[in-house]
Amino acid sequence: MSKKHFQLTNVVAKPEQQLRLTYADGRSFDVDLSEWIATSRGLARLQDRELFSQARLGFGGWSIEWIEDELDLGADNLRNLAVEQAGGIGHERIWNWLHETGLTLDQAAEALGISRRMLIYYRDGEKPIPRAVWLACLGWKAVRPKGRDLPKNIPSPSEYTALHI
Repeated sequence: MSKKHFQLTNVVAKPEQQLRLTYADGRSFDVDLSEWIATSRGLARLQDRELFSQARLGFGGWSIEWIEDELDLGADNLRNLAVEQAGGIGHERIWNWLHETGLTLDQAAEALGISRRMLIYYRDGEKPIPRAVWLACLGWKAVRPKGRDLPKNIPSPSEYTALHI
């Protein structure tokens, strides 16, 4: 991983299974891990408050670890979760949208009406994803336009179903 905005410079364990994360780009986030811990067998050991309080930076700041080579979380995934918890749109949504639609970067950028470079910034978490861009992703997925012409109306439930079979 070479993206500095995913490199951590500091972590502070807080009560209630929360972390205060500071990244190399100067941004700080509070992230609540309680849901992940409650629903993931791999993280169940973090229910132990003493162990959770031992959170520290992993090698090079690319992760948070509790038990070396055994219990850690990636800095990029933590940032995505923190952005989502703060009401933003995490970069992993763009990755998933691209995968689900099967669009190339060029096709996706054209479909969204943005440059390829800007789409890469969003996908790689280098720039925050504007709500309008995410709504365009959802809209594209709903109508799956063919060619350059956009639909003039929202599909009915039966038309929507036919598009997704």
